Amino acid sequence: MSVASAVKDQIQQIGGGFMFSREARAFADSTGVPGFLPGYTRGRGGVLGDVDADVVTAAFGFFRPETVRQAWESTASTSAAAGAQGYLKACQDFGRRKLATFEDAERLAELLRRVVAAANPVGAPLFAGWRALPQAEDAPGLVLQLIHTLRELRGGLHLVGVLGSGLTPLQAVLIAGSPLQAGPDQARNFGWPEPFEEITPELKGRWMQAESITEELIAPAFAVLDDKEGEELAALLTACQGVVFSGR
Repeated sequence: MSVASAVKDQIQQIGGGFMFSREARAFADSTGVPGFLPGYTRGRGGVLGDVDADVVTAAFGFFRPETVRQAWESTASTSAAAGAQGYLKACQDFGRRKLATFEDAERLAELLRRVVAAANPVGAPLFAGWRALPQAEDAPGLVLQLIHTLRELRGGLHLVGVLGSGLTPLQAVLIAGSPLQAGPDQARNFGWPEPFEEITPELKGRWMQAESITEELIAPAFAVLDDKEGEELAALLTACQGVVFSGR
């Protein structure tokens, strides 16, 4: 198993945990617009700047365009820069709360930082935006910031793989779902209206091809680590995941 494959679930789930955290909710509340999607869209997409909603749709990829536009425009009173900084602080604060006692935070941050620095940003604009933000000076905050940044790298490259495999974003959502929800439920959360098409074996095959493309595209970022460091990164991320979801 490649290093990218060995760590993808940990990165996905830890990053997802932040997005539903009390810190992320507090940021969303600060925009003055109720609900999850407005604050999520303004915070995650703020690194793109004060742009038209189509630009955010292009980067988010898997969301219904009309849903992105409504969420983005509803929070226009919060500038993109303020959104990015607020979401960044929420991300770092989540790490500080969850990883305050994680003894290997310094080493994990060191390994993650090297992977983030080595990655090619082409095809992953949200990753590029998040990588450009100031890094936390403390290890717990930095670990979560870097995990979120790498999550954006895989998300952007996966969108490239999905489109290159002849799938629509909606088809990919229906097939893959999320760690917490089946595909149709995830599609509804992303704003897509029913009825949903049947997922055929051919479409599932295309999704597997998209996964393979994603792995090929992201592998060079992890190649900066040698075999021993790659194994260490996977072990530390697994331990980090256990601490984050320990209930403390």
